[in-house]
Amino acid sequence: MVISNKPLQFIIAILIACLPIVGLANNPTEHTPAHTETTAVAHEASGEPKDEKSEIKEKIDEKKAHHVLDAHEFSLFEDEETGVHYGFPLPIILWDNGVQIFSSSKFNHGESVAESNGNYYKLGHNEKIYKTDAAGTMTGDEHHPTNPQVLDFSITKSVFSMMVVALLMFLLFSGLAKSYAKNGSIAAGAGRFFEPIVLYVRDEIAIPNIGEKHYKRYMSFLLTVFFFIWFLNIFGLTPLGINVTGNIAITAGLAIITFLITTFTANKNYWGHIFWMPGVPTPMKIILAPIELLGIFIKPFALMIRLYANMIAGHIVVMSLLALIFIFNNIGMSIFSLLLTFIISVIEILVAALQAYIFTMLAALYFGSAVEEHHHEEAHH
Repeated sequence: MVISNKPLQFIIAILIACLPIVGLANNPTEHTPAHTETTAVAHEASGEPKDEKSEIKEKIDEKKAHHVLDAHEFSLFEDEETGVHYGFPLPIILWDNGVQIFSSSKFNHGESVAESNGNYYKLGHNEKIYKTDAAGTMTGDEHHPTNPQVLDFSITKSVFSMMVVALLMFLLFSGLAKSYAKNGSIAAGAGRFFEPIVLYVRDEIAIPNIGEKHYKRYMSFLLTVFFFIWFLNIFGLTPLGINVTGNIAITAGLAIITFLITTFTANKNYWGHIFWMPGVPTPMKIILAPIELLGIFIKPFALMIRLYANMIAGHIVVMSLLALIFIFNNIGMSIFSLLLTFIISVIEILVAALQAYIFTMLAALYFGSAVEEHHHEEAHH
């Protein structure tokens, strides 16, 4: 068995496709730590006591902003007593009368104004970057500023995580390919674990759904997208706050690539069954053609939403179950909540692989429909 180098090209394509939009997608609008602090100050100023449930909700919002949503810095954790953030900054890349490049540390976690070549920028509560004056004046509503925005091509936490996964896949599968060359097509090292998975994708997903005649054209993409999603999902279960597949911009990028491959590799039979279905009365063809055409765009949309919704829901469920411990303040409920959290966490590990499988399976089905050869028209003659 020989591992192709083409998956590496698709990794780069995925990164390029997601890079321009990842900085603008899935940003918090209300549930951010800054918003939580503002709410807390408002409660104190008005003299209104905060009940325990409100404090728990604010804490969940903080964890959601840290773990589920994207950011311009890679924050590992924060010391709540001292307010010190532990992590590292990421590069900010903006287009504003030319390319502006500087470190996200200049924002000081959104509290300071960043200066670059005489231009001033401030990080909003929604993780969007706005152009301001030297004093950092923000106009309009606090959560919907009217300051001009700039094109943001920054290396955000999600983009950085994808680069790490891409590098990991490059090292892993290039090593697997070299072991095949050295050991007479026998895997060695970590490749022994991944070889059965590669064969499974080929024998159980690609060949049955695409066919032996055409499956090799799509194997590079199918293998890449399977391991890419799987690795990202696994990293999303770690306490590092890497929930890339819970970012709809990433799932949209993957769905768009799948759509483009399906569209540009489809044969004439595929388009014929969309615009002029054989064996169907002409009036019905006119009615069904727009519906079939709409279905072309619904398929990638379903791919995008399925992966995004399943991954982000799991993280929110785990945080909500942990909150039950503080809401009920009961030893029995605490044990029950911890047990449920453990079960959901185990299920999340299975879901991480299952979502990669489902995305790859559906992509293979779309590719198979695009290259399917129909012979029933000849049977009518």
